[in-house]
Amino acid sequence: MSGAVLQTVGLSIRFGGVEAVRSVDFTLAERELRCLIGPNGAGKSTLFKLLTGQLKPTAGRILFRGHDITGHHTHAIARRGIGMKTQVPSLFDGLTVREHLWLSARRTNPAERTRMIADEILERIGLTSLADGAVGQLSHGLRQWVELGTVLAGNPELILLDEPAAGMTHDEVARTAELVREINRTHALIVVEHDMQFVKMIARTVTVMHQGAVLVEDTMDRIMKNPTVRDVYLGKHGGS
Repeated sequence: MSGAVLQTVGLSIRFGGVEAVRSVDFTLAERELRCLIGPNGAGKSTLFKLLTGQLKPTAGRILFRGHDITGHHTHAIARRGIGMKTQVPSLFDGLTVREHLWLSARRTNPAERTRMIADEILERIGLTSLADGAVGQLSHGLRQWVELGTVLAGNPELILLDEPAAGMTHDEVARTAELVREINRTHALIVVEHDMQFVKMIARTVTVMHQGAVLVEDTMDRIMKNPTVRDVYLGKHGGS
């Protein structure tokens, strides 16, 4: 697909007799925000691990801006411009918020530019007032935002978010939705999420996975009315 940020073609991975991801054809356009949903065991997290090089596919291809990155190492894929925020924040409790952003930005920028980027990201994620506080003193929701900012500071072209609203309060979920929508102005995103209220806040197009394959792709409104999707979540479509 011309102009696609990301495309997978027949992407599959097998663990023994189990095909965890089955012939997935997936295309993400420039600055698109796509939500990836499905019951537990549907293959969502495995697909993320394939896209970031944590796992090597059994078959199929992954194209990033037209370049074949299938089987490339994690660091090489990150250098290409794919960043990921994991479900559990991987932060250093003894470092400040600013230090996290600085370290991320410094990998690809001179020192003066790095300071500017850190300040810009602090403002963007709304944590300027907490910039010099240790991350270990922050609440779960704030830590999630710090990690999101750390990913942003690396300036990836595509950001993968794995359950960014998990464990958050209602207000934190709403603020996270605002952040994701704001980041989508400049970045393409794929969001894996179980919280359907959060998905409703941010989604335009939704991809539903089931048993390792893409079950359906459609607008959020149509997905919510789709009886097949409802049956999958209620366990009436052959399990997960």
